[in-house]
Amino acid sequence: MQGKHIILGVTGGIAAYKSAWLVREFVKAGAGVQVVMTRSATQFVTPLTLSTLSQRAVIIEMFPPSTEQPTVQWTKHIELGVWADIMFIAPATANTIAKIANGMADDFLSTLALALRGPLALSPSMDLDMLANRTTQRNIEALRETGCFIIDPESGELASGLSGPGRLPEIDTLFKFVEGILDKTHQDLKGKKILVTAGPTQEPIDPVRYIGNRSSGKMGFAIANAATLRGAEVALVSGPVALKTPRNVRRIDVQTASEMQNAVNTEFATTDVVIMAAAVADYAPSQATDKKIKREEQTADLLSLSLKKNPDILKSLGEKKTRQLLVGFALETHDGIENARKKLSAKHLDAIVLNNVYDEGAAFGTDTNIVTIITADGKAEQLPKLSKFDAANKILDRVIPMLK
Repeated sequence: MQGKHIILGVTGGIAAYKSAWLVREFVKAGAGVQVVMTRSATQFVTPLTLSTLSQRAVIIEMFPPSTEQPTVQWTKHIELGVWADIMFIAPATANTIAKIANGMADDFLSTLALALRGPLALSPSMDLDMLANRTTQRNIEALRETGCFIIDPESGELASGLSGPGRLPEIDTLFKFVEGILDKTHQDLKGKKILVTAGPTQEPIDPVRYIGNRSSGKMGFAIANAATLRGAEVALVSGPVALKTPRNVRRIDVQTASEMQNAVNTEFATTDVVIMAAAVADYAPSQATDKKIKREEQTADLLSLSLKKNPDILKSLGEKKTRQLLVGFALETHDGIENARKKLSAKHLDAIVLNNVYDEGAAFGTDTNIVTIITADGKAEQLPKLSKFDAANKILDRVIPMLK
């Protein structure tokens, strides 16, 4: 916490009174704290209390008082968006969550959330039925998908007299939550350009059918999110996936292996690190038809497809890299370490990340992964089951010393 810049957003829920203790703990730990409140939050705790504890004037209004220079306050959301190491909204009401999830900016707090460069974290707090509402849950999930950190509310007696989930966690829990995020978002990749590939490719057979695989893209998207939170400029080349783009990541959508190769080659010259997490199809139909293949028109019971090899994107990058670091992925079903080491050598990689589709918690579409990181010096480090975001950070932790 020492020397970190924290924006604490306080919105209009009964738990807003707890924000005073949270400010005090952040300040005691050596952080600089800027409190931003919604108007409704001032009904539960006074700005004077929070400004006294933070030793900074609390910001509520988007537009400055007439006695101030307009440009000083008008650009404050931009200034703070760059200044902050993290923005933590606690409590985060259903209304504020809905606004941020849908890109609304009708007050200072929601505008700042859009201008923020660093990580955004929220602690939802509301009555249990509001929390359980499908719209609220959809908004929370949408924020998670874009890389926001969400701490689940606790269960217990609520202000309404009902009992259930919706309580703001204890101050110590919130403090450790923020501390953990800061520990994962050191700006140790600032000034670096990272290229990440993610998801499957789809090789068309006809206008409606394709050859593909079950990759969800979650691992690649987690790497892109982790890298941008650590200060990198990130380009994400993605095959067809149903995932939202992480905040502050530049996304390039492709469909086929050839399209992915073209996109990667365009970015490669100016990139410092390439992490190829995509599951690129090894083969494609040698000739796709422009009309749907009709079952009724096939006289034989068997339909044969002629396949051709797709370009080996990873190998081609390994052969032409100069200063770039190149990290590949190996998804294996057997002889994992042996096969991964062969791939590492044959494709001139600096590191390779191995996982096995049969490991529980590492299958397609899961939010966790079990990986072994093998580097060119022969070292192999097997990691326990981690969230894909945490696994992504472990991979980046191994890349950074190579950059130095």
